[in-house]
Amino acid sequence: MMVRIILILLLGLGLIFGYVKYLEHKGVYYPVKEILIYPESAGLSFNDVYITTEDNIIINGWFIPNPKAEYILLFFHGNAGNIGDRIDKLKLLYQAGFGILIIDYRGFGKSRGRALESGFYRDASAAYDYLMNTINVKPEQLVLYGESLGSAVAVDLAFHRKVRALILEGAFSRGRDMAVRIYPLLPRFVFSNSFDSLTKIKEINAPKLFIHSRDDEIVPFNLAKKLYDNAKGPKEFLEIQGDHNSAFLSSQRSYISSISTFIEKL
Repeated sequence: MMVRIILILLLGLGLIFGYVKYLEHKGVYYPVKEILIYPESAGLSFNDVYITTEDNIIINGWFIPNPKAEYILLFFHGNAGNIGDRIDKLKLLYQAGFGILIIDYRGFGKSRGRALESGFYRDASAAYDYLMNTINVKPEQLVLYGESLGSAVAVDLAFHRKVRALILEGAFSRGRDMAVRIYPLLPRFVFSNSFDSLTKIKEINAPKLFIHSRDDEIVPFNLAKKLYDNAKGPKEFLEIQGDHNSAFLSSQRSYISSISTFIEKL
């Protein structure tokens, strides 16, 4: 009888754990396949590119050349939508003087495959190699830009590869910290230590600019500060106003000014 009770308890715990993992995955990724807006709508010329990752997944992206650019920006977007939802930001960053490569992770937009953290890191590495080998960008010309979930992708790439600088907008310390906020009644240990920027940021020497809104309703301000406080210098923190997805527009003047000043110091 005791053995049977133990087996039932273990089965119940296994089901609960599996359900938590399901919730964790579903709470992270919100991909949209159809791209409704393209850079040309904002007056930007672009090349539609397809890149093959090391595990043979084909991902899609846009390369927006800028003849005046001293630096190329490799842009990693957040966990929802696709590259077509970032046109306003791409236009501002282009006007700030960057050439830009933005990619859709596997499972997003026209990219093949299934959304997965380890896959996102492979996508980022493939985009990096594309810039180095096809566009002939040098590491000292490359600035990584990560927004929201994309901040963790940018941090991981900067941890493994040489880059000139790192810009993180709406960043968080690690996935577990975010999961606890979303599911406060569940114990911390049931969540995986996913998207762990906190550990990696301590080892990255490249200059860093953190951008975060005090009004952010999705990523708590204190998680961005936690990441910033653990980062190596040189580093800067820009506090802006507005919600998670539109603060860069609400604080457009300080947003662009701070990025331009940060780049001038490199």
